[in-house]
Amino acid sequence: MNTKIAIVTGANSGMGLATSIELALQGYHVVMACRNEERGRIALDEAITATGSKQIELMKLDLGSLHSIRNFAAQFMDTHSKLDVLINNAGVVCLKREETSDGFEMTLGVNHLGHYLLTRLLIPALKAATQARVINVSSGAYKAGKIHLEDPNLTKRYNVIKSYSQSKLANIMFTRELAERLDGTNITVNALHPGAVGTNIGINRTTGFGTAIMAVVRKIPSFLTPEEGARTAIYLAIHPEVNGITGEYFYQQEIQELKPHAMDKSVSNFLWSWSAEQTGLPEELVK
Repeated sequence: MNTKIAIVTGANSGMGLATSIELALQGYHVVMACRNEERGRIALDEAITATGSKQIELMKLDLGSLHSIRNFAAQFMDTHSKLDVLINNAGVVCLKREETSDGFEMTLGVNHLGHYLLTRLLIPALKAATQARVINVSSGAYKAGKIHLEDPNLTKRYNVIKSYSQSKLANIMFTRELAERLDGTNITVNALHPGAVGTNIGINRTTGFGTAIMAVVRKIPSFLTPEEGARTAIYLAIHPEVNGITGEYFYQQEIQELKPHAMDKSVSNFLWSWSAEQTGLPEELVK
């Protein structure tokens, strides 16, 4: 009953898998949340082999589907009494514009809206823990980002940098807004930049387009391994040093000063309200 429980999204490869393995080695019960069940089972076997842990499980989660997210949250809360750590790690980069099953621009839909809905649905489980932590994997790309208030789904003049940087800025604004709304509770919320990591993030979820490009990227010496990229997320998940710290942005295990546009309260209020509307949630958190 005292075992801490963690969910890691996008756990089938890269930083998600590395994070899952390390948390299992630290004694956590780890839920590996994966979109593709076949790849998820392969990753689960790898994690079990690497750790010898019997406290790792696989659950299906497609962050590009509001229906899948709601099913995941309901199933998790039916089978687990609490949630100590939620690591919103999954992410996509789309070289050309794509849409989720609900019609959202894919990058914003998965990287932000999917995690927004998931996190809010899991708040009752997080509140049931003694001290819970939400960790959002963002990126230094937020610096080039802008929330396109008139066209968040980028139906006009789409490009990959525009979409990805918007989604990463959204991660930070969501982190700060949620931390403020959960102030005084047992839940802390922080974001991080993992560094330049060679993962599968640029590969199309359906067609595999981009596989060859990312294979080359992963060989660039300056790129971090997934294990190196996961260090700050693991630090935020387990280290007592960050107890009570909330609403911050970390890089290399240290708090970073944000650019002014990432702290624009009017834009973050818009993003919160828009996200609630798009995901069918009330603006106010359930107390």
